[in-house]
Amino acid sequence: MSYEEVLKAVFPLLEGTDLASCMVVCKQWRELAQDDYLWKCLCAKKWPSICKQSSPTSMTYCKLFQTFYKRQHRRVLLPPRLSFSDLEFYIDIWTEESLIFSEVVPGPVFRNGIRTLPAGICDMLKLHLEGPEYKMTLPVEPRFTVPLSQKVSVSVLVGRKDTNKVACIIYKSIFDYIDRTAYRALAFDYLEFSPIYPFVSGIRAWISLLFMDEGNEGVIDVFGIEMDFCDAANSEGEVLWLLDMLDWK
Repeated sequence: MSYEEVLKAVFPLLEGTDLASCMVVCKQWRELAQDDYLWKCLCAKKWPSICKQSSPTSMTYCKLFQTFYKRQHRRVLLPPRLSFSDLEFYIDIWTEESLIFSEVVPGPVFRNGIRTLPAGICDMLKLHLEGPEYKMTLPVEPRFTVPLSQKVSVSVLVGRKDTNKVACIIYKSIFDYIDRTAYRALAFDYLEFSPIYPFVSGIRAWISLLFMDEGNEGVIDVFGIEMDFCDAANSEGEVLWLLDMLDWK
């Protein structure tokens, strides 16, 4: 077999990425590897029905394969229309008997988070707070304690200074999961989005009580509050876009 015949015998056995690599070896390889019949065979493996279309596409099968096979790179997010300076958060926490925490938290305070972790927190919680996942944290001063025998619920609203509107993030959710290894009590609620985003749903806002081990298994000593939207948003810009999509009243 001649050199060219060998290539014609080998090229149909290759996967698309390997065939594409062959196209950059030299001019001869490129001319052989760009034969559209080879690419039609590859398209037929990935999407058999595309080769049965009644009117052939104006796009070559080579271009068709490249267009739909390549990985979709994450698009660059446009700058959000909101900033944390435009926001303030209203956080209320109740036990069964009374209100135990009620604060208006300016957006920049929540954004800046807990700058210095208190001494004595567990290593697992420290690793979590110092991890790469985007989260908003708030130191609780003075600290408060919560008996584990009581139900504890939380509501969080967010207000916009630019429009004087308010949206709900969490409504009367129960801290019904206590992670004793990471010293976090967790609650969540599903976000309600504006009607102009009818297909966005199922995204949760998580809020955690961060607590210390004081040797009393029946009580948690809360030193901080954390909120995140890691179901869908894991950067400051993504969080601001998510908040901008809420059902503002």
